[in-house]
Amino acid sequence: MNIINDLKWRGAINQQTDEAGLKELTENQSVSLYCGIDPTGDSMHIGHLIPFMILKRFQLAGHHPYVVVGGGTGAIGDPSGKNSERVLQTMDQVKHNEDGLNAQMHKLFGSDENFSIVNNYDWLSKLSLLDFLRDYGKLFSVNTMLNKEVVASRLEVGISYTEFTYQILQSVDFLHLYRAEHVQLQIGGADQWGNITAGTDLIHRLEGNEAKAYGLTIPLLLKADGTKFGKTAGGAVWLNPEKTSPYEFYQFWINQDDRDVVKYLKYFTFLSHEEIDALAETVKTAPEKREAQRRLAEEVTEFVHGKAAVVEAENITKALFTGEVQKLSADEIEQGFKGVPSADVTAEKQNIVLWLVDATKFESSRRQAREDIKNGAIRINGEKITDVDAEIDPSTAFDGKFVIVRRGKKRYFLARVN
Repeated sequence: MNIINDLKWRGAINQQTDEAGLKELTENQSVSLYCGIDPTGDSMHIGHLIPFMILKRFQLAGHHPYVVVGGGTGAIGDPSGKNSERVLQTMDQVKHNEDGLNAQMHKLFGSDENFSIVNNYDWLSKLSLLDFLRDYGKLFSVNTMLNKEVVASRLEVGISYTEFTYQILQSVDFLHLYRAEHVQLQIGGADQWGNITAGTDLIHRLEGNEAKAYGLTIPLLLKADGTKFGKTAGGAVWLNPEKTSPYEFYQFWINQDDRDVVKYLKYFTFLSHEEIDALAETVKTAPEKREAQRRLAEEVTEFVHGKAAVVEAENITKALFTGEVQKLSADEIEQGFKGVPSADVTAEKQNIVLWLVDATKFESSRRQAREDIKNGAIRINGEKITDVDAEIDPSTAFDGKFVIVRRGKKRYFLARVN
């Protein structure tokens, strides 16, 4: 199937500059295309992932993706999606962020010949102010720029000349890649339409109206309740495992609403149309099994973190559900119990009643602790404790780093051993 038809089926196309021309181009040859990301942080979150999933689909279809890390534009600041001026970063911070993004891109796209990372600082930094104004500024109408949504939305609160010129710089990126690498297509989120069309217009002005340069944007992804995809009560879901653990990442996907899961399968997995249609049917006929959510979580977690991370996340999920936490490693404990109430304890052995009350504050009183222990409500590291004279030895499990307390079926507590 043609890549454009596939993207349409997945609901992944918002606007195109020339639908017929782009479809014909992608059917007849391998196309070089790009998507940019400014190094405003050292990790992408799942909202950033959306256009790069589309870039990956082009790669799998035999086309050549370029990722433009905006070392130049990132030093300026994209006004898109912002209602106020960005705080300018130091160049040291920009470089640090570039390194983080480069590592993530290589993980997503591999290191084969059919993928390239470039940095627009390499060409933008060579532009003098006079060259910028004479060679490019002269070709942009202020009236036209003011009508672009990215600028128009900021006129009431104000926009600096620095951010006002951002779309010219991004247009120069497209022109440079068109000339140097024969890149013919730029893709981006819906908020990038004005920047992308400014680039195609610049190419047509300088290279002629017959120049084959195209733009494509992806729709703003909304959840069934109308809120923006990717935001959670705990904040952004990051691709960096140190910011969002693979287990948390997996849980984000497996907890998706039935009304959203098929849409996300189309956007975020490389499953075939037939596989997705079959999973959509299970959502209708057996929603309680959550088979579509599990497959979504497996596919996206493996793509971002690898197969081992999926196995680890599933181990943690199963252990928490069954209570068999003794099978987990210390690293899995660290991930799975990140949001659980916790306290620091010493490595000294202590009577269980005193330990639950004095060391951890898990129980409110010694009387309550004895009662819960005698009733079989307390489990330590997965083992039921019914003897009030039992002793806690924090060094015996999980590399001596943790003690897991569970009362009843669901209330967990984590003691971190100093």
